[in-house]
Amino acid sequence: MRRAASALAQRLAFPEQRVAEVGIVASELATNLRKHADQGVLLLRSAPTGDPHDLVEMLTIDSGPGMAEPDRAWQDGRSTAGSLGIGLGAVARLADSYGLLSEPERGSVFMARLRSKKRTSTPPTDSIAGVTRAVKGESVCGDTYAVRRDGDRLSVMMCDGSGHGPLAAAASQLAARVFCTGEQFPAEVAVARIHAALEGTRGGAVAVADYDPTTTTVRYAGIGNISGSLVTAGDRQGMVSLPGIAGYRARPVQVFQYQAPSGTLLVMHSDGLTERWTLDRRRRVTAAEPVLIAGALLRDAGVHRDDASVVVARLGTP
Repeated sequence: MRRAASALAQRLAFPEQRVAEVGIVASELATNLRKHADQGVLLLRSAPTGDPHDLVEMLTIDSGPGMAEPDRAWQDGRSTAGSLGIGLGAVARLADSYGLLSEPERGSVFMARLRSKKRTSTPPTDSIAGVTRAVKGESVCGDTYAVRRDGDRLSVMMCDGSGHGPLAAAASQLAARVFCTGEQFPAEVAVARIHAALEGTRGGAVAVADYDPTTTTVRYAGIGNISGSLVTAGDRQGMVSLPGIAGYRARPVQVFQYQAPSGTLLVMHSDGLTERWTLDRRRRVTAAEPVLIAGALLRDAGVHRDDASVVVARLGTP
């Protein structure tokens, strides 16, 4: 994993010293995973930031014993495996931002982000983030998501290309391009445009959620089995997506409106995650950064026979 992370940083034209630091962080996270996790995975990706300092993001997700005092994990000298306990302290020093979500008996999710040039100040917490994972044996994921902002208005799209592999990925990536091109359309119009554009492709399931902070409402439209939920104080409200396959036959697109007070979590995922998840009485999870919540949901509800994608937004935050 160290080699893969360093190679990614090199492709992004990181300075030589920063490439080495990316490798160190990847090595420390992988070592922590090997020492403590029963089952785990390290996800690696680049994240274009819109400025010259693109970043590398690493996320480890495990089903280990978890931690009773997760905030102490980043301190040097803190170890439960008989080691010196300096690994995660090094991650904290080298990363631009980092985070941890750990629940006893459930496992942990670690996140580290490194820019090509390290920030001198702590970056703001993200209000929306997602995770995708290809089915075993495939090099590309047939699921994707996209995010648009128009002032305070937030729109989120998710598409699950039918099947898996390159053809499924081509369909979902086309959906993302249509969603991101031109003006920011209402949810039902965006879904109808994607439905028309996917004709002649594998097609897929697609849904769009629009959040308006002035009315604290979410307008949601979907075709197929994309799951959309609003989570407030642990309580989960499902949102309606109509049966069909975008790009093929589908009912006329309908939009449904839901109240979403500030702080509500919007969760959207493909059928690569089961519906059998809950955040009830899991305060550590609901208070965590969206990328950590997405990682925990992928661990808890992900299935191994399909591509998987989940995106989480904390509504009403910058």
